[in-house]
Amino acid sequence: MEKPVLVEISARHIHVSESDLEVLFGAGHKLTPKKDLSQPGQYACEEKVTIVGPKGSLKASILGPVRPATQVEISLTDARSIGVGAAIRESGDIAGTQGCKVVGPCGEVEIAEGVIAAKRHIHMTPADAEKYGLVDKQVVGVKIPTEGRSLVFDDVVVRVNENFSLAMHIDTDEANAAAVPGGCTGDIIA
Repeated sequence: MEKPVLVEISARHIHVSESDLEVLFGAGHKLTPKKDLSQPGQYACEEKVTIVGPKGSLKASILGPVRPATQVEISLTDARSIGVGAAIRESGDIAGTQGCKVVGPCGEVEIAEGVIAAKRHIHMTPADAEKYGLVDKQVVGVKIPTEGRSLVFDDVVVRVNENFSLAMHIDTDEANAAAVPGGCTGDIIA
């Protein structure tokens, strides 16, 4: 049985806590949605910040809504370019990761932890999981059939939640390795 999945590229971004948002953009500031993302309730914001490491800095968009803890998601190439370590982790799993400085127009915060390279993953609903015969946290492969650079990504974690929409997320390094043209359809190999 074929198990198609939309493959999307997740570029560098940051999720911020309410308290860090106020330091970065001023007391009482609320995120300004710019564009809805494929995952319900998630959106890219007008607000941008600078992520600073010992060797350099990068601009990054904030994704909303606010979260309990600030988390920086960058590619491994980005991490090397600014001199920070980025542990490969699932979103939200930031304990023991490296931190960095985040600079906004009104202030800056030094996060003690939270820099990650997001583990490639597939969002799906319980109905999708049942249809494909998969379960939450299962690790699968996904074949990406691009012109001249098709490959199979292993170690892809399945994330099941009724609030998700079926899509695989890879970072820019992974997308470049497979020559993904902004998005494509892959096939889950369980």
